[in-house]
Amino acid sequence: MNSDSRSARSRSAYSYVGFASSLFFFSCSLGCDSFLALIQGSETTSSGQGPTSDEPPKKGTPLGPPADRPEPRVGMTYIPPGALVVGTAPDRRPRRADRELPGEQLMLEGFYIDQFAFPNEEGAIPITNVSWEEAAALCAEKGKRLCSELEWERACKGPDNRTYEYGENYREETCRTGRAAQLRPSGYHVGCQSDFGVRDMHGGPFEWTADEFGRGLKKGEITLRGGNSEDGEVVGRCANAEPELPSSRSGTIGFRCCSGERNTAQVELDVSNPAGLIPRVKFEPEIEKSLISALPEEAKKTLESAGEVKRQRVWLWRPIPNEEIHLIALCARGRPAPHGPRCGLFMARVVPGKVQGLAWVSSGEWVPNLHRPGPHEMVFLIGGDRRGSFKRLVTYRHGDIEVGELSKGVPKRAQDRGH
Repeated sequence: MNSDSRSARSRSAYSYVGFASSLFFFSCSLGCDSFLALIQGSETTSSGQGPTSDEPPKKGTPLGPPADRPEPRVGMTYIPPGALVVGTAPDRRPRRADRELPGEQLMLEGFYIDQFAFPNEEGAIPITNVSWEEAAALCAEKGKRLCSELEWERACKGPDNRTYEYGENYREETCRTGRAAQLRPSGYHVGCQSDFGVRDMHGGPFEWTADEFGRGLKKGEITLRGGNSEDGEVVGRCANAEPELPSSRSGTIGFRCCSGERNTAQVELDVSNPAGLIPRVKFEPEIEKSLISALPEEAKKTLESAGEVKRQRVWLWRPIPNEEIHLIALCARGRPAPHGPRCGLFMARVVPGKVQGLAWVSSGEWVPNLHRPGPHEMVFLIGGDRRGSFKRLVTYRHGDIEVGELSKGVPKRAQDRGH
């Protein structure tokens, strides 16, 4: 850039300043403050810096934390007021229908909870072998209390109501679940924490809560939360609960403390529909139609290759209280050889407006029959073909159906099979 160009730009700038100054003094009779604000606002806007609002910033108290923000407490996490989806929705698995509410939303007030199990020190071994009353007394000595079981569940599920403290999908290694409870130094597994920052809620000892086990008939038992077992996918969920007598002492039972005004909401689960296998003549026509429509595609193809599909028998299976599964035996026949009859059993959970298929089990050429060998969670399916009869063990497990291997012959007693 040459000197003439620089001089021209300087003259232009000085001209603008001189013009603005003249205009300023001319406009003071209209209000100098207003004019200054207008000029300053125009400058910051045109330069791309600062707010674009015409309204000047208000003067007053500097911004700070909300007035209702709670005071921090050493070693404790504040859980803000919010919604807890209690238990597990009926279409989610695993689920323990006789122990968990069906995903009901409940509002809880804010409270504090210890980051770790008592003594709430990172690197310390959690205290176990204390009764429920002893645990409550130790919390009281610290000016705290035992957590309600729903407070414990909210602290575990986090603001997004996750199934596990670390997310929706089970990961065995995150909290070292899927084995007997082991005592490790608190904080050893860094990833085992909820989105609220509460740590080690699973993988170590079970934890006493303040509430009775309010599921069906009350037997004076107290609710345990957290913990560990070989069935880590089930026990490692935030919604899982276990009953225990308050006088029990165990190396696998500890506790953690809460403080603040206690949330009084409790789990009150009506346990209905006692377990059993109940034959029915038929289901309602709409239910039968929806069950057949929900058959897996492979089952439909197998049946339709042999002829028209017809219902043969039906049952209601209640493997545990509060769980009901529709069983429908179907056969298709009528096609000439080499097509013989095709039969099987379809198992489904029927919820309002939806059929959730659980399992299809072929019974060969025979109309399926059922035999219950002992526990309500197990039934034998009896089928057969031209070579003779066979059986398959069908087991209910936390909302799922497991089908065993096919074996020949009549069913044995459950105890003969080690069940």
